[in-house]
Order: sequence, then structure tokens, then C-alpha cells
Amino acid sequence: MLDELNKHFNEDIEVQGFVDKVRDLSDIQFLIIRNGKNKLQITIEKNDKNKELNEQVSKLTTDSTVLIKGKLLESPSVKMGGMELIPTELVETSHAKEDKPFDYKDRSNALRETRLDYRFLDLRRADNQLMFEVQTYMEAKMMEYWVNNHYYFLHTPKISAGSAEGGASVFKIDYFGTPAYLSQSPQLYKQMAMASGFNKFCEISQVYRAEESHTSYHQTEIEMVDVEFSWVHNVFEVMDEEERLLKYAFGAVKEKYATELKANYKSEIADLSIEWPRISFKEAKEILKNEYHYEAPAKLDFDRHEEELMGKYAKSKFKTDFVFIYNYPWDTRAFYTMKDEGIYSKSYDLLYKGLEITSGAQRENRYDELMKNIKEKGIDPKTLKFYTEAFEYGMPPHGGFGLGMARVMMLLFNIDNIREATFIYRGPTRIYP
Repeated sequence: MLDELNKHFNEDIEVQGFVDKVRDLSDIQFLIIRNGKNKLQITIEKNDKNKELNEQVSKLTTDSTVLIKGKLLESPSVKMGGMELIPTELVETSHAKEDKPFDYKDRSNALRETRLDYRFLDLRRADNQLMFEVQTYMEAKMMEYWVNNHYYFLHTPKISAGSAEGGASVFKIDYFGTPAYLSQSPQLYKQMAMASGFNKFCEISQVYRAEESHTSYHQTEIEMVDVEFSWVHNVFEVMDEEERLLKYAFGAVKEKYATELKANYKSEIADLSIEWPRISFKEAKEILKNEYHYEAPAKLDFDRHEEELMGKYAKSKFKTDFVFIYNYPWDTRAFYTMKDEGIYSKSYDLLYKGLEITSGAQRENRYDELMKNIKEKGIDPKTLKFYTEAFEYGMPPHGGFGLGMARVMMLLFNIDNIREATFIYRGPTRIYP
């Protein structure tokens, strides 16, 4: 890797990479190669000794791949790491077409759909490399937290006989003649893990939502971070655990990548020592009315503007990008959510920079109450028998949450569209590439 070369000054080495740029001057050639986020300058004097190399370099096209052998020199005047390679051998390992479908260094929104068509080119940008490097690191730190806290990382089925959320937003498939669904969520299975005695569950996996949503923050195939754990007393303990997990992961990212985040995306991670505020749904509606003079038509949920305003409120009053909104009306929540007093439920959303990234709750663990919930939601209990029978043999009080990873990346990197924060995006009008 090019980021480790400074350990090998004055040594004969071998490097590989994409051709980033060729500067062919009268008496010297500069070849810049790119490997991941890093670049290296190859310097070739024009003379009889280097005639073959000079001819090879002059024929190289941008994005061709090369293997180069030579001596690495320390050169403080060279901006790319203060080093340059003097080559003795160059091999073109693949040849790239001259004409590109677009300039992949162009980040403009006008080219977004074209860039998504040729996502492999779009992802060659160093800023995209950084994004997915940070995502990898954040997920690794989540895993580290889970291992340190005795979680089981389990792999739930992605094909199911029943719908986790109810409703019509499922992809129905023919499973050898039997109707089945692509998983909307591992929810039913992670609750079954609680019944199995796995006290703490975690998973990072794909889920599927057949929603005709064409917003900048929806997908039909979603990378979800899911957590469930037993022996809870209330929904606030679920919020506590999510706050601990995310502060652990965001803190690690801040420590390692703060400079690159700011330089490339003008992004800063807010002070993580601040306790994230917790505001009830009812109180939040009053804040929106009194502080911002906004009353949405939807009384039992938040619209997009309300989320943005609550993010603004958290930032101005509490100096944080995060805010928990809890006790949502039960009518807007899934059947497995435990009811609270009146119309409310023991549930919450976590907003990050004014957008929901998480839904969580204390679950209904009592069989009789669960069956009432299912019927109240208009779901045929027979379709969920594989799930509900787990509650007939003892189910610990439990709760958990699901977090959309691409939304986190989109907001962390100050990107205005989730398509840019996803390796390969899937939406209602995009199933290619």
C-alpha cells in the first residue's frame, strides 16, 4: 500500500496502482499513480537510458493500471508524501479507454444518475474512499463494543414466512410454491433470540422495504445495525445502551479521522461528552408550536420539517447533534411495541442532525398482550405463529433498536443524498448496476 512506503526510502520496491495523471515535459516525465486514497509520483528523466520507459509512459491512458519497480527516494519538495519513485521497470497491467462516460472527479448533483450508472468509476474518488474507510472503522468499533459487552452476533434469515412490520411494504417472493417475503427487519428473529436465552443480540445486515419513496434519504435495500437485549426495566435503558454504543463508535472515528473529515467534507463531530437530550413526543409537539410556530397536519407522528426543527432545537439548546424523542403514539408503531399510558407507546426515535436514524422500543413480552396488539393492528395471528409461539414458553422483558447505516454516513459526511452514501444504491427506480 502507498501509505506505508515511507518506511522504505532508498530501497528497491514494487508498487501498483491506477494512472492518475501523466505530465510529459520536454526533458522529464511525471507519472502520478493512485492506490486507494493515496498517490505516488514516479519521475522519469528523458534520455537514451530511459527511452523504452519514456515511450511506455507517453502511451499510458488515465485509469490504466500499472506495476512499477524502482528505487524510492525521500523528496521533501514533492507534495505527495515527500517521496518519489525512480523507475527501472514499468508494466501496464490493464488498459483503460480514453473516453470516459463522465469525469469521475466531478461531484456535481447534475451528474448523479450518470455517476450511479458507473458507480465503479465514481467510487475511485479519494473522498469516497475516505467515506467507506470511516464506515468500515465505525462498524469495527461497534463490533468491538459488542464483543467487550458480551453480545452475540447472530445472522438472521432474510427470507421469512411473515412480515416483521405488517402492512404492504414488503417484497413478496415465491419460495418453492409457498408465499414468502424478503426481510423488512430482523425484528422477529432477534426477539426469538431473547426467548432462546441470548441476552444480547447484534447484527449488521441488509433489510428490504418495498416503499415507493423517492426522497433523498430512503432506500429499498438498507444496511441496518440491529441491537436487542433482555432484562430491561423501561425504554430509557434501551436509549442508554444506544447512546453508549454510538458514543463509543463516533468517539473512535473522531479521534482518528477528525482532520480528514473537516478537510474533505467540512464535517465535525459534536462534543460527545454532552448527554443526549430526551424529549417526549408530546413535549416536542409543544416545542415546535411555541418555539417555531409550526403545527404539522399529522398529529400522531413527525413530518420531515418537524424532525429538522427538533434537530435545530437540540443544537441550539443542548449543543449536540443528537436528540431522543420518546413515547410516540402507539397507532404509529409496530405491533411488537409495548403500550404506555393513554395513546402512547414505550418507543423512541433518535434524530441526528434533524433526521431519524433509529427507531427503538421496549417490546411487548407478554403473550396475551402481544396477541391483542397483533389483532388490533389487523394482522392474522396465524401468519405469525412461528414468532408468537416463542412467547408462550417465557419471554424476558426486552428492548432494542435498529439504525440505518447509510443515513448515519450521509449525515456524518454532510452529503445531501443517501445515494452518495451507499456502496450500491437500490431505490424504486434503480436496480442497476
